[in-house]
Amino acid sequence: MNGNGVAHARSHVPACETESVNAEQASERRPGANIFWHAGGVPEHARELQFGRSPLTFWLTGLSGAGKSTIAFDLERLLRREGRPCAVLDGDNMRCGLNRDLGFSDEDRRENVRRAAEVARLMNDVGLVVVTSFVSPLRQDRTAAREIVGAARFVEVHVSTPLQVCESRDPKGLYRKARRGELADFTGVNAPYEPPLAPACAFDTAKLPEGGAAALLLNYLLERDREREDGPMR
Repeated sequence: MNGNGVAHARSHVPACETESVNAEQASERRPGANIFWHAGGVPEHARELQFGRSPLTFWLTGLSGAGKSTIAFDLERLLRREGRPCAVLDGDNMRCGLNRDLGFSDEDRRENVRRAAEVARLMNDVGLVVVTSFVSPLRQDRTAAREIVGAARFVEVHVSTPLQVCESRDPKGLYRKARRGELADFTGVNAPYEPPLAPACAFDTAKLPEGGAAALLLNYLLERDREREDGPMR
């Protein structure tokens, strides 16, 4: 979902059949008639470990103005400094390209999240760390994203900055429009946001120094690497 949570007219959503990491999972995804999974000659583990580390997806969710995009691009810079191949999937940016045909109906928001999760999965499959930035207000949509990416790779991050702080920032002027009745179904004002029940990480950016959340996420990733190498964290 885009970072603004605005509802517009419903757009047609073209069907996309199946993306998967191996034949067994492809079967579970139930491709359409006359669609067949083509297994490549390179093993899955060889692709995902080609950069020497296991990939994962940080799924940043929170209200508009919470700081998701800032954290995502701060983390990208830190990951590049560490020599970790990575990519950011930002809600607004994706709506300028892949998801430009989607509006802000419930159906289109769900499709927005689904497409982002499918792209994150493909990027994980070739070994990239992916950082997404989407309001993604509904738990069921985030659960679907987790299932697409794979639970072992999916790290849900709640950017839990309170509504009043987000609204005071209002970097896009959307809260002001929503309060004036110019935007319907705006998340946090006249549409619900369902916070994660058990996120892997949660950050209130109003209580952290600049760059603090990204640094904590990098530390999470490095600790995860050490856990895989040395056993469970203590």
